[in-house]
Amino acid sequence: MFLKIRAVFLLFLAVSLTLLTLTVQSQPKKTAKPKPKVDASQQMAKLKKTPSTLLWEVSGNGLKEPSYLFGTMHILCLEDARLSEGLKKIIKESKKIYFEIDMDDREQMMGALKYVRMNDGVKLSDLITKEEFERLEAYFKNKKLQIPVSMVNRFKPLFISSLLGEKMMDCTTQKGMEEQIMKESKQYDKVIMGLESVQYQAGLFDSIPYAKQAKDLMQYVDSSENYKKAMKEMVDVYKKQDLDRMDSLTRKSDPGMDEYMDLLLYNRNRMWVKQMPYLMLEGHLLFAVGAGHLPGDKGVIALLREAGFTVKPLKN
Repeated sequence: MFLKIRAVFLLFLAVSLTLLTLTVQSQPKKTAKPKPKVDASQQMAKLKKTPSTLLWEVSGNGLKEPSYLFGTMHILCLEDARLSEGLKKIIKESKKIYFEIDMDDREQMMGALKYVRMNDGVKLSDLITKEEFERLEAYFKNKKLQIPVSMVNRFKPLFISSLLGEKMMDCTTQKGMEEQIMKESKQYDKVIMGLESVQYQAGLFDSIPYAKQAKDLMQYVDSSENYKKAMKEMVDVYKKQDLDRMDSLTRKSDPGMDEYMDLLLYNRNRMWVKQMPYLMLEGHLLFAVGAGHLPGDKGVIALLREAGFTVKPLKN
C-alpha cells in the first residue's frame, strides 16, 4: 500500500504536466503572426544540441566534491525502468539521495491521502454535467478500474487523471525510476531526502481552479487515445534521453497556460536551485527529479550554470 501511494502521488505530478501540455497542443491553431527576426547568436544557441543523456555532474563554484543530477520518469513499463552502471556507481558512492519528495518518509507519504480531496466539500459532480459524469462512469467501467467513480467524487480531478494514466501503459507492470533508485540505494542504507514536501506539492493543485481541472479530465477521457499516443511519445523520448525534444514537448505554446507551467515546472526549478548550492556543500549528493525539469533556459541545468556551477553530461 505504501509503495502504491508513493508511485501514484509522483504520477499525480507527471500526468498533470502532460495534461496541461496536451491541452495546449489541442487548442485551435491561430492565425500565424510574422516571426520576429532572430540574431546570429540566438540561431547558434538553437543549433547547439544538448547531449543525449539523463545523467549530469555538478562541480566547481566552491564545491570540494561533485554532486550529480539525474532525470527520472515517474512511471514506465518495468522493462524500461533500468539503471545504468554509471548511475548505480553514483548511487553507491552518494552520501544522500534527494528526490522531489522524501519517498522514504512513510508517515508523510501515508498522510498524502488527505491532500487528494478538494477543499470546501466540492464534488466532481458539481463541476461537470450529468452527461459528462455518466461518460466518466462508463470510462471507468470500460477500463475495468477497481474503484467506482462515486469513490473519487471528492478527489481533485487531476488526481483522478493520474489514476487513469496508469492504464495508458501497454504493460501489466509499471515502475517509476524513483522506485528503482530507491531499491538500489537500500542495499547501501542511503539517506533519502526531499527537495519539497508532499503538502507543498498537493497545494500546487489547489492553485489550479477545480473547474479547469474537471474540464481537462473530461478532455482526457474523451480523447484518451490521443493522450495515450502522446504518453508513448514522451516515453520514447525519455528512453532516447533526448532532453531537447522533451523540452519542446513540455514547453508551453499558449500564453493562457503560462501561469500553470510556471506553477508546476519553472517556479519549482528555481526553488530547487536555490537550495542545491547549500546542500551540495555536504559533498557527493544525487538529485533525482523529473526529467522535464532538466532542459531549457528555465531548466535546472541552465539555472545551475547561471549560478556558477559547471554542469557536464555523463554517459548513461
